[in-house]
Amino acid sequence: MSDVQYYAMPAGHQIAYRHAAGASPTLVFLPGYMSDMDGGKATALFEWARARGQACLLLDYSGCGRSDGTFAEGTLSKWRGEVRELIRTKVDGPVILVGSSMGGWLNLMVGMTLGQQLAGLIGVASAPDFTEWGRSDADKCRLAAGETVLDDNPYGPEPTPMHPGFWADGQANLLLGGNIPIMCPVRLLHGQNDADVPWDISMRLADALQSKDVVVTLVKDGDHRLSREQDIARLLAIVEELL
Repeated sequence: MSDVQYYAMPAGHQIAYRHAAGASPTLVFLPGYMSDMDGGKATALFEWARARGQACLLLDYSGCGRSDGTFAEGTLSKWRGEVRELIRTKVDGPVILVGSSMGGWLNLMVGMTLGQQLAGLIGVASAPDFTEWGRSDADKCRLAAGETVLDDNPYGPEPTPMHPGFWADGQANLLLGGNIPIMCPVRLLHGQNDADVPWDISMRLADALQSKDVVVTLVKDGDHRLSREQDIARLLAIVEELL
């Protein structure tokens, strides 16, 4: 990762990113909750794009990976602003947003701000509105009262926190209950063995999108991460199709 660079946001904090110059449109990968640009899908996409001369941009949200900040202060709205700022300063021309899990919520939020610059959108186990459908009423009461809720973490020894600021911002940015004004081609990939995000969320998302060019691919034995060799090959094939 010797090509990691840093961008100073207008607020002063540094955002880590990787940028490969190349052909347009630029692929922009948005990681999931508490993830970063070192993940398997992000790395595979970046190396694939660089090998074929395709422009690609990865980043760590503030409070994640190599970027400044604390995770407890992160929100979807804050991270949307960081993604938009990097696109504004580092990308010329159209973009294809690729979002994993929470990144599949964030790419919708970013995409709605891009207008004609948005050439395509790909969601991998997209998790829009998980602050709503992913929390019990008891959890919502605790979060609304300002308490951090800790969840079991199947991917590591430390519990996964949801902080009240993130939850409140998520509740202010719910999307599945209305029409999502995105008109570009959309491809959604979801494993039917996903224990974190039910695959019917991708079906609900497909219904909510205004675009008529939406394709949902279900992987019967796929888990939430979809990071196996065959899963990544399927993702890259979808990217190539949109390009």
